[in-house]
Order: sequence, then structure tokens, then C-alpha cells
Amino acid sequence: MSMAGDERMERVFEIIEDQLHLTGVEITEDSSFKDDLGADSIDLVELVMAFEEEFGVEVSYEELEKKVKTVGDAIESGAVLATLK
Repeated sequence: MSMAGDERMERVFEIIEDQLHLTGVEITEDSSFKDDLGADSIDLVELVMAFEEEFGVEVSYEELEKKVKTVGDAIESGAVLATLK
């Protein structure tokens, strides 16, 4: 991943930390939104809205509900993937 990609990935983690009001929690691509970060479905919708605003992407909420369980899933689903290249 390029330096710009690394910076954007860090920004993804910052958005997650901010939206979920996390302090002192390590966030990785393997972090489960529900189990590790304590997010519920409303939190996920708010995260998607923040990603859309920050990165200018559009995310399917149906895809979110079915496929996104971890931070890595969110990136791979297209929420931020296009911006990390």
C-alpha cells in the first residue's frame, strides 16, 4: 500500500474511533465491529455515512448488513477500498 494509502487507512481507523467513541482500543482490519468494537447496526450506518462523506464513495446498506462484520470487510466491500489505492 502506498504512503497515501497508509494515511487513508489511518484515517479510516480514526473515523471508526471517533464514530464509536473508542479510546485506547486497538483497531485492525480483523477487528469485529460487533464483538471487538461494540458497534450495533445504527453505529454501522453512521460509520458508512462518515466514510461516504470523507471519501466521496457510496455504499449499499444491503451489502453492509449482509457482508460487513469486520473493519477489513468494510474496506473490501467498497466503503473505502477505491480510495486506498
